[in-house]
Amino acid sequence: MTQAQATASQGEKVSLLRVLGPGHVWALGVGIVLVGEYMGWNFAVGKGGAVAALIACWFAGLLYTCVAMIDSEVTSTVAAAGGQYAQAKHIVGPLLAFNVGLFLVMAYTMLEAANAITLGYLVQAVGAMAGFEGGHDKPFIVLTIMFLAWLNYRGVYATLTFNLVITAIAFIAIVVLFLALTAAKVVPLNHAGLIHGDTLPYGWMGVLAAMHFGLWYYLGIEGTTQAAEEVRSPARALPLGTMTGIITLLIAASMTWYICVGLMPWEYLGQATTPLFDAARLTSSVPLMVLLFIGTMFATMASANGCINDASRAWFSMGRDHYLPEWFGAVHPKYRTPFRSIIFLVPVALMFALGAPLDQVITFSILSGLLEYTVMSFNMIMFRNKWPLDTIKRGYVHPMHPLPAIVLLVLCGVTYFAVFLGYGTQLMAMMVFYIVASAWFHFHRYQFVRRGAQFTMNWPRPRGY
Repeated sequence: MTQAQATASQGEKVSLLRVLGPGHVWALGVGIVLVGEYMGWNFAVGKGGAVAALIACWFAGLLYTCVAMIDSEVTSTVAAAGGQYAQAKHIVGPLLAFNVGLFLVMAYTMLEAANAITLGYLVQAVGAMAGFEGGHDKPFIVLTIMFLAWLNYRGVYATLTFNLVITAIAFIAIVVLFLALTAAKVVPLNHAGLIHGDTLPYGWMGVLAAMHFGLWYYLGIEGTTQAAEEVRSPARALPLGTMTGIITLLIAASMTWYICVGLMPWEYLGQATTPLFDAARLTSSVPLMVLLFIGTMFATMASANGCINDASRAWFSMGRDHYLPEWFGAVHPKYRTPFRSIIFLVPVALMFALGAPLDQVITFSILSGLLEYTVMSFNMIMFRNKWPLDTIKRGYVHPMHPLPAIVLLVLCGVTYFAVFLGYGTQLMAMMVFYIVASAWFHFHRYQFVRRGAQFTMNWPRPRGY
């Protein structure tokens, strides 16, 4: 009998294991997000042109730098599973905390579904190139989600070590393709059209519209906070892993944009499902095509893997705190994972992966993330007001407060408008969904929440707890 099993048999509470270091945090954040370089970001090109997509990338990078700065301070101080949900629970209160948890779960589950759709398309496309016409992508979508759910079920250390390896390979694939086209000049890149004629085909309104999918370059980096309860040294590992992750993504996004717009007309690029793999195909280099096939496959798997990890931790935390049925707050006695939450979210991901178009799934994920970031800015301001710097011990203190929170709020507002321009109906439908969910929590679950018990930090308690 293992130690974990013995603990369970004695009736004690089984907790998550603190086994992760900065490298795992980096892999969790970058692993979730790097797929944004392999698919989805290019829809921003279709919205406003190549230059507009680059400008949107930079503004989105600023937005996520603010997210990383805020998250690094709050999460290194509130080192609990659930990330932003755990923060809102301590800082704001139950109703908003429930919504933040739901935002997180839906953002990551939709991202997981988008990854599975892309992987299915990739396998189908490569099969067609190899002469296997008429293949179906659905079995690969199902197998991907089921396999990664099983991997997460078995243990967090092995799961995120796997993520570390495949994320590193996916990033190296982008670097190799960039060097092959810039240093080795396997094929010439043509950026002349960006200067003569097609700089901003839809004007500055196109730049605004591109902000919608510009977020896809980085969406999910805040997922590093979901594993806070499983990190050995949160005060060191979370800020280091998150900020190095942002730098990695900025580099990868810039290289990806430069490669793709130099090889493809922006009209085609704006509709491509796998832009980096398509770029490799245009070089006619078999080694590059194989490498970018592997890179795309690993990027989608790493992202989906990280999404399952993060969504299940948020759902688990909400069950443990009675925001959801307590049944979801169980930890596996042997593997020490939130196994019921992992299993429950599998059919949700499958439903969207098998039944919804890629751009709509991505939009659902982006909108859920936007709602979370909006709350995050208020969270930060309330955190500093309720507990000034000299009142509690912080793992990390971000500079220039409250400027990052203000910038984050403004950029979120701009992006809401950008989404409304192209997906107004979906935006309204999502708001209705979250309002109905809030009403359900208020009338049916709030009575089970023990506010005093859920405040686990050794801080002066604010009024109401």
